[in-house]
Amino acid sequence: MDWDQVELNPKVVHAVKRANVKTFREVLSLSGPDLQRLTKLSHADVHHLQKTVAAAVQTDPAVTALQLYRGECPFLEQHQKLSLGCPVMDSLLRGGIPLLGIVEIAGESSAGKTQICMQLCLSVQYPRKYGGLEAGAVYICTEDTFPTKRLQQLSSLQHKLRPEVPADVVKSITFCDNIYIEHAGDVDSLNSCISKRVPILLSRGLVRLVVVDSIAALFRCEFEAKDALLRAKHLLAFGATLHSLSHRFKTPIVCVNQVADAVGDSDLAQSNFG
Repeated sequence: MDWDQVELNPKVVHAVKRANVKTFREVLSLSGPDLQRLTKLSHADVHHLQKTVAAAVQTDPAVTALQLYRGECPFLEQHQKLSLGCPVMDSLLRGGIPLLGIVEIAGESSAGKTQICMQLCLSVQYPRKYGGLEAGAVYICTEDTFPTKRLQQLSSLQHKLRPEVPADVVKSITFCDNIYIEHAGDVDSLNSCISKRVPILLSRGLVRLVVVDSIAALFRCEFEAKDALLRAKHLLAFGATLHSLSHRFKTPIVCVNQVADAVGDSDLAQSNFG
């Protein structure tokens, strides 16, 4: 949306532009004191600015508890899944991945798990009418570095990969700017990221998708076989935290895991390496 589309005092609009606040999302993601500091506006002007922008971006009407109880909110079920941006996969998943709960993507190395996750990070940014959630994504890496080059390639090809979306809509989305990348090298860093930094982004409406690539790798490294019960306890606690975030913010959580195999002596004996 453009600033000319909302009824604001020209003085307020000028102050916002001068502070380099370019989008409505930025206004809503900043606190009142932060906006005052950046724009040098009064408390009353900032409050009016936030209220006006919030009303302009609201897409669904307010819902009362009585309406929820009676099931009189059909629009709530219209966007209960996030599209993968691929008609074939969306058909297999009956529309995409659910907004509530944890989705696990497991497979062998180089099977395309990260590719799917990156496509989801792009798809979530599309308008709701095209299967997105109009928000960014958090991508947490625990093993390899984030494949930035591959993401840029996918981003530049969106006009071809999503031909059903008008070209002007695709051009209006700055895909790479809305993906927040975190690297967690141990379990404590991962827990800190999930419990502290991610909720801030979710509460501000900046993201509506969380990807963890991957979970099991860290737990395998930090816990020995004899610590299986302790490892299971930490995994359960971590899973409960992810479920809580998903239900609190109506955000899909995607976890990636690799398939591993245990090779025994009998398998080695039967193998022919000659």
